[in-house]
Amino acid sequence: MGSEVGDVSTASKWLGFVAAVWIQAISGNNYTFSNYSDALKSLMHLTQIQLNNLSVAKDVGKAFGLLAGLASDRFPTWAILLIGSIEGLIGYGVQWLVVSHRIQPLPYWQMCIFLCMGGNSTTWMNTAVLVTCMRNFRRNRGPVSGILKGYVGLSTAIFTDLCSALFADDPASFLIMLSVVPFAVCLTGVFFLREVPPADSTAAQDKEESRYFGLFNAVAVVVAVYLLVYGFVPNPSSLVSRVFAVVLLLLLAAPLGIPVYSYFKARFKPGLDIEGRVTEPLIRSQEEGNETEADNRVDKETEVIRRGPVVGEEHTIVEALKTLDFWILFVSFLCGVGTGLAVMNNMGQIGLALGYSDVSIFVSLTSIWGFFGRIISGSVSEYFIKKAATPRPLWNAASQIVMAVGYILLALAMPGSLYIGSTIVGICYGVRLAITVPTASELFGLKYYGLIYNILILNLPLGSFLFSGLLAGILYDMEATTTAGGGNTCIGAHCYRLVFIIMTAACIVGFLLDILLSIRTKNVYHKISLSKKSKKSSQTSSSR
Repeated sequence: MGSEVGDVSTASKWLGFVAAVWIQAISGNNYTFSNYSDALKSLMHLTQIQLNNLSVAKDVGKAFGLLAGLASDRFPTWAILLIGSIEGLIGYGVQWLVVSHRIQPLPYWQMCIFLCMGGNSTTWMNTAVLVTCMRNFRRNRGPVSGILKGYVGLSTAIFTDLCSALFADDPASFLIMLSVVPFAVCLTGVFFLREVPPADSTAAQDKEESRYFGLFNAVAVVVAVYLLVYGFVPNPSSLVSRVFAVVLLLLLAAPLGIPVYSYFKARFKPGLDIEGRVTEPLIRSQEEGNETEADNRVDKETEVIRRGPVVGEEHTIVEALKTLDFWILFVSFLCGVGTGLAVMNNMGQIGLALGYSDVSIFVSLTSIWGFFGRIISGSVSEYFIKKAATPRPLWNAASQIVMAVGYILLALAMPGSLYIGSTIVGICYGVRLAITVPTASELFGLKYYGLIYNILILNLPLGSFLFSGLLAGILYDMEATTTAGGGNTCIGAHCYRLVFIIMTAACIVGFLLDILLSIRTKNVYHKISLSKKSKKSSQTSSSR
């Protein structure tokens, strides 16, 4: 009977992960502002700084993600998903009413509120998905983060290409998709995504779990390549567009095969190897003795209370905020995601300034290559922790210096530099997100992870305000000329050159901070590596 319950819970865990993938595949709508920003600018007769502040309002919605973080410890996953989906339906639905001319343009401050609601809706979805899946797959946090954040990156391309295929890039149609599709998917997800109590695992089950993550990665890569190829198809016919949409939906449904296979395999296999089961924490205790596991746990908790937690142990919110390591991670995260958001929010105007009338290809490039950055960095960083105890922040440092090179290329504005620059920014932005998510859980624990994650995500509205609303908006308006309707425009490489130079300097600061964090946390990752190796060794011995 216990075996059957375990089989069902394992299949349920994977079914929940599939639902999480679907939710993440439609929750990157915050990165799609460039696809309809020009319509808002012309309809409301905005200057560039006013338009950028609308974008900032969208990102400010993430600041209220602290509410989602607090709720994650008090409400079930389904309730958090429902709140996010309803809020997104209202926020993007009102924007659709304005852009489709069904209502008159609202006052500027009211538009800011509805963009803020749309931005906040994704924090509820992301919190529900990440907290639940991190707890369900505690020993594979890197792959979990990479896959889920990878699909967030792909969601921009999914929405953009579907809108291009079905609605010929109509901004109003795009906005109705942003409001209705996430609502429908989240309503489906509330039935399947839930936290599964941790259970003992065998070596075979751990190996099987890694294989399943490999399959998720493979499907995600196929989806990304498929989207990338379609983006370069010149003027696809109506039939080709519809076939593309159908095949894309089938690819997104493909991961369902994993929980189905897991369920039937467990139902028809012989008894489980009970002797091979072991349960281990992320970091093994270095002390060995004759005390029972319960005694060790009590002793450890008593010691932590007496001296306070160190990095690598469970922290409360206050304890985490008192550590220098948290603020190093916070500021370095700001340097990476803040500058990346500035490029994504201003891609429409950057493209127009450099002579491109259609910027959808650059939006898709940033999204798709951001996916590769997320999914590869999650799995690669996990591999190098196991093999060489390489600190995850070291990968953030590498992404920061490469991102600086991308901004230099964009500042030079050579032929084709926007293609290369948007690709580099997408990759590095993806790495930054995928690495920081598991890093925070490894340094400060999972108990209050929902709130810690949303405090770090404050960098998105803060970075958007500093680098997009202030830096890019003010410097662009200084270079722009006023148009007859009351807005302004700028054409030429000079429009954003100084913006890219300043963001290059910010990336260098982020690089130095990440190097410092890598040095300070190397002992934590050494212990994690030893724990993973010792578990593998104990399982191998038990199976003999």
